[in-house]
Amino acid sequence: MSYYSPSIEKLIEGFEKLPSIGHKTAVRLAFHILNASNEEVEEFINAINAAKSNLKYCSECFNISDTDPCPICASPKRNHNIICVVEDVKDVIAMERTHEFKGVYHVLQGSISPMNGIGPDDIKIKELLQRVQKNPKISEIIIATNPRVEGEATAMYLAKLLKPVGIKTTRIANGVPIGGDLEYTDEVTLAKALEGRREIL
Repeated sequence: MSYYSPSIEKLIEGFEKLPSIGHKTAVRLAFHILNASNEEVEEFINAINAAKSNLKYCSECFNISDTDPCPICASPKRNHNIICVVEDVKDVIAMERTHEFKGVYHVLQGSISPMNGIGPDDIKIKELLQRVQKNPKISEIIIATNPRVEGEATAMYLAKLLKPVGIKTTRIANGVPIGGDLEYTDEVTLAKALEGRREIL
């Protein structure tokens, strides 16, 4: 039995559909919206509508942006001969936060996952190969897919596809996080850290 009116219940259900939002958080969000002023609610609705209307995928890298090409692809300051391949738009943001990578990106919009019915044709692999063929100056492809089964499978698949092209293909290192203790690190992470070890200069 529901203690809320049908309108409030529907609002709560809407929030529950968002990722990582449980029932209690959905209830809090619903009542926050109900207690907000009409102007605040209108502003929130307009922000959602504007994002849905204005944002598009960059035709070059498939990052999400207000412009096509996106600011990264359009920038003459970026090294367009090094491409970092990521699974998701959020991964671009994570990489950009490091301020270390000066190349451009290619967003696959997913990873190979046979269990979920996602094959190579369902993500932007074909588009990556077309990009490589169009630009003979590309010197390196950095594969930065997530370190889980799907990400590893995608990385291996890409490496096999790119090997005959003769472009240097690298994989980001996975390992023990800064500030982490070895005793609390799982075996797979430790194995990857050992695998990606390098000489101390």
